[in-house]
Amino acid sequence: MIKKPEKFVDNPEYSGILENIKMNILSESEIILFEKLVEEDQAHLFKDWDSPGKNDREKKIFFDKLLSIDAVYPGGLVEYIRRSRELLDKAKNGENPYAGFTPGKPETINLLELNNKYLEYEEIGMRHLDKIGFVLVAGGMGERLGYPGIKLDIPFESICLTTYLEYYSAFIKSLERRAGEGSSIPLIIMTSEKTNSRTVAVLKENNNFGLEDKQIFILLQKLVPALSDNEAHIALEEKYEIIYKPHGHGDIHMLIHSTGTAKRLYEKGTRHLVFFQDTNAQALNSVIPAFGVSILNNYDFNSIAVQRIPGEAAGGIASLKKGGITQTVNVEYNQLDSLLRETVSPRGDVADETGYSIFPGNINLLIIKMESYLKILEKSGGIISEFVNPKYLDEKRKKFKKPARLETMMQDLPRLFGSAERVGVTLFERRWCFSANKNNMRDAREKYESKRPPESAASAESDFFYTGRKKCEFAGMKVYGGSKKMIQGIPFVNGSIVVLFPSFAVSLNEVKKKIKGGTIGKDSVLFLDGEGIRLENVSIADYSALIVRSVPGARVAIKNLTIKNEGFRQVLLSEEDFNSPDIPEYYKIRGYRFKNIGAEIYEFSEPGDYVIHKTATGADGYKDNNR
Repeated sequence: MIKKPEKFVDNPEYSGILENIKMNILSESEIILFEKLVEEDQAHLFKDWDSPGKNDREKKIFFDKLLSIDAVYPGGLVEYIRRSRELLDKAKNGENPYAGFTPGKPETINLLELNNKYLEYEEIGMRHLDKIGFVLVAGGMGERLGYPGIKLDIPFESICLTTYLEYYSAFIKSLERRAGEGSSIPLIIMTSEKTNSRTVAVLKENNNFGLEDKQIFILLQKLVPALSDNEAHIALEEKYEIIYKPHGHGDIHMLIHSTGTAKRLYEKGTRHLVFFQDTNAQALNSVIPAFGVSILNNYDFNSIAVQRIPGEAAGGIASLKKGGITQTVNVEYNQLDSLLRETVSPRGDVADETGYSIFPGNINLLIIKMESYLKILEKSGGIISEFVNPKYLDEKRKKFKKPARLETMMQDLPRLFGSAERVGVTLFERRWCFSANKNNMRDAREKYESKRPPESAASAESDFFYTGRKKCEFAGMKVYGGSKKMIQGIPFVNGSIVVLFPSFAVSLNEVKKKIKGGTIGKDSVLFLDGEGIRLENVSIADYSALIVRSVPGARVAIKNLTIKNEGFRQVLLSEEDFNSPDIPEYYKIRGYRFKNIGAEIYEFSEPGDYVIHKTATGADGYKDNNR
C-alpha cells in the first residue's frame, strides 16, 4: 500500500496524483520507486497520468526504464537526483573544481622517436602479453559521420575494407599467439542502447572474428534522466516519456565493477587493462610500448598522450599540487587556460621551447593496473568524478537552454587516487597513436580550415597509411613519403600505401625481423596479413600493388623480386556517386574509393612452406617443399 510522505500531507495536488496512481495496477517495485521519486520532489512526472486502462502500456515502459536505471546506478535514482542537486548548485555558483591547486608538468616518458628506448619498452610489453586485457568504449553510431550503422562496422582502410572491430579483434588474436599456447586475452565492449544489438549481431555474423565467446564481455550502458532546472527535476519530453541522455564513457568503470567483470578477470590472471575508443585504429601502435612503460615504472594509471597545441580543444594532463596533495589528472581545455592564468602565468596556456604545451594532450587511451583499480572500484562503486555542464539562458543561471545531465569521463579515474597510486604519461607522435574518424566531410573541412585536425574517414585512413610507411622505413625499406592533395577540402597524403596487419607484426621489432631492404614506390600498395610472411629486397614499382594473405602455419618467402602491375587507383567520387544508392556509405564518407586495376594478390589457405619466386598477377603462390 502506498503511504503518503509526510512532506506532502497538506498538498492537495499530490493527493490527486496519489489517488490516480493508487488505481493503476503497479508492481511492488514500481510502487516503491514511485514513493522514492515523490519524496525527491519528482511528483510532476505523474501529474497528468491518465486513468487506469488508458495508455497502460506507456506507463509500463515508463517504469521499466526507470527501474533499470535505479538498479544499476549506485544508490539508485535517489542518489542520482541528490548528487545532481549538489553539482548543479556548484555549477550555478561557478565553483572552480581546481581552486587552490597549482598545475605543473606531469611525469612523462617520451617515446616520440622510434629508437632503442622505444624498442626496449616494447620488448618489456611483449614479455607480459598474457597479463593484458582490452576495454573498448563503443557506444557511438556513425550518424555524425554520415554513416548509417555502428562505427565499429566502418572499414577504416579501403584497400581490403577491414572494419575497426575486425582489426581490433585481429590484434588481440595476434597477441594471444605471441603470448603462448592457451592464452586468452579478454575484450570488454561497452555498448549503448543504440549500438548493442548491432554489435552483438556483427560479432555473431563473423564468428567473433576468431575470438571465443568466453573472452568477450558485452556491457550495456544505460542512459540517465535529463534534468530541467537547478532543483534537479527530471525532464519530460511529454507525458510518459522522460528525456534520457548519455552519462558519459566513465560509466565503463561502474559497469566493470557492478557486473563483477573486473574481479573475475583479475582472478583469471589479467593484471592491466587497456581502455580505448571505437574509431582510432592507430591506438594499437602505442599499446605494447606503453604497456612496457606501465610495468617498468609501476604505474597504476598510464595515459597515452600526444603533444598538445596550446589552446586546442583537447584536455591537458597536469600534475596539480595543493598543500601535501598531488594529483595527475586531465584538465579540460576550457578550464586549463584560466587555471594557468590564476596560478602560474598571466599568459595562460602557451607553448614552451618545443612549440607545444608542457601539458600532454589527452586522447582517452589508458592503461590501468588492476590491483589498484579493484580497490578504487570497491571504494567508489565505479562512479568516477561526475560533473554537470548546464547551458544557462539567463545571467542569474536559473533557466537552462536545454535539459542537462550528470556526466562522467573514464580518464578522470585518478581523481579518486591517493598518494600511494602512481600516475604517469607516455608521449607518442600524434599520427602514430591518434587519428580518430568522427567527423563528416563538411565538419572535417571546417576544422581543417580553422587549423584543427579534420578527424574524418579520409584523414584517419591517410594517417594510418603513414604509420605503415614509418614501420617499413624503420625496417630499412625505402618508401615514398608522398605529397598532400585535397579531397573534398580535406588533406590526403599520396604516398606509399602500407597496411601491416596485426597477424604479420604487432611490434616494430617484428617488422624489422620480417622485412629486409626493398622499396615501395609512388602510390604503390603493400598489404601483408600473415605471421609467416618474410620480405627481402622486394621492390614495388610506382602505382603497383602487392597483397599477401596467409593462414597460421603458412611460411611465405618473397625475395629479390620486383613487383610491377597496374595496382590500385584512387578514384574521386562524383556528385552522381554521392547520390547513388549503389555506392556504399563507407566510400561516401571518404569522398573516394580505391579501384583494383591489376594488383598482384597471393593467398595461402593451408599451412606449409612457400616461395613467391616470380610475378604473376592473380597467382596463388608457389609451394617449395625443399626450401
